Amino acid sequence: MDSPTSPAHAHSIISSLLSFPDSSPIAIASSFHGELEKALASASDDASVQERLVDRTLQLASLLLESTKRSFRKRATVHNSISWFLPPELTIKVFSILDTKSLMHVAACCTMLKKCAMDRFAYAHVDLTTATSEVDNKVVCNLIQRAGKELRSLKLGSLARPYPSDCNPSLVNGPFLSTLPRNPDFIGNRLKSLGLYNIRSMNRDSSFEVLSVCSNLTDLRIVGLNNPFMHLFKILAEKCRLIEHLCIETYQLLSTIDTIKGSHLIKFVTNSPNLTSLRLIGFRLTDEVARILAQSSRTLEYLNLSRSPTINGRFLRDVRNSCKESPLKTLILRNCLKLQEREVLELCNSLIKGNFKSILHIDVSNNRGLVSDNGNLVSDNGKRSYKPNFPLEKLKEERSDVTLVADFPSPWSLRDYPVCHEEDDEELREIEMMEDDASLSDDSSSNASLSYVPSSDASSSDEES
Repeated sequence: MDSPTSPAHAHSIISSLLSFPDSSPIAIASSFHGELEKALASASDDASVQERLVDRTLQLASLLLESTKRSFRKRATVHNSISWFLPPELTIKVFSILDTKSLMHVAACCTMLKKCAMDRFAYAHVDLTTATSEVDNKVVCNLIQRAGKELRSLKLGSLARPYPSDCNPSLVNGPFLSTLPRNPDFIGNRLKSLGLYNIRSMNRDSSFEVLSVCSNLTDLRIVGLNNPFMHLFKILAEKCRLIEHLCIETYQLLSTIDTIKGSHLIKFVTNSPNLTSLRLIGFRLTDEVARILAQSSRTLEYLNLSRSPTINGRFLRDVRNSCKESPLKTLILRNCLKLQEREVLELCNSLIKGNFKSILHIDVSNNRGLVSDNGNLVSDNGKRSYKPNFPLEKLKEERSDVTLVADFPSPWSLRDYPVCHEEDDEELREIEMMEDDASLSDDSSSNASLSYVPSSDASSSDEES
């Protein structure tokens, strides 16, 4: 007879347990409870002995549970290995386009998927914007180390605009960004795309030093920029000359950017040979700077200066007259508070005359209407017009390839630009999509139409083509 402590005896007991006859869960639980109570009653009157028996029982139950989970995962791995229709290299490629939170969930499924999910190539595109409250600096460093030299795209922060009452802000902050250049696992010159969304304390020059080691960036998006814009553009002009798409959105940029303060911005745009898309949302640009930005680049096809509180549209006169060979196809001036009706009207007349042949899409929609000498509503910024008299039919007849979006809600509607945070978030989501500018090519624009929506019931054209 086997000793109670021998492996054979233990195997016999476990085998008996696994061959327990089918019964209702209540009956099985009742049997376990009864036997445990008997063991406790016969053990000793000493409470410490009974506690050790209970702890031992819990330990055995935990070991049984863990063994069952391991067997389950092993069976799942075998099943997935047989039924999974993609080879490992394609599986890794698919995993590489998942956001990082989803990738972590996949890795927890089974050993086979975990092995693929832990491959360096699966972390070529690290996106931590969907797990804001769960990501801190240590998590970012671990993922950067895991990706190694394969890291091509990095997105940090929260896509949703933060509010003072937000109890789950992004744990990644500006000071952490300043440490990345000294992180031996961060190979910045291999990075192609960088997105920084509403990063806390990103108001120091040192926060942008990370860009100094990212010389091969082609796509940069910064949302929630505070005031050190001059240092940012200085680094871009000196270190990031290969950028193709630049998107920067600010909520509280206080100083006006003239040709002196914006010298580094102008230098960057002028000397970037591949820049095709430029979005500067909420910047206090002078019309002179706007003119230079529109004219100085030989490659710029998309220019978005929405929510600028200083642009009045005067720069459009120079642009339409001098940009005969300009590649600019799309111009977005949404919710520019001081944009004047007469400047947009002159632009329409110029298009009718055949000027500015490259332009295909213009958006001058404004929740507060356009500044007008003949406006029917007086505000702190002068008279506002919600029904501008644009020559739409003539423009459609002469330039059928042009789309003019002019959405002016009723002044008595609830839509009010300065406090409309929901619209800001919608625009932020549009920015994140970064639609393909190729959709505005000559082939796809032949059926373009004019859009003029002055009524409050009309839906806003929030998509920037």
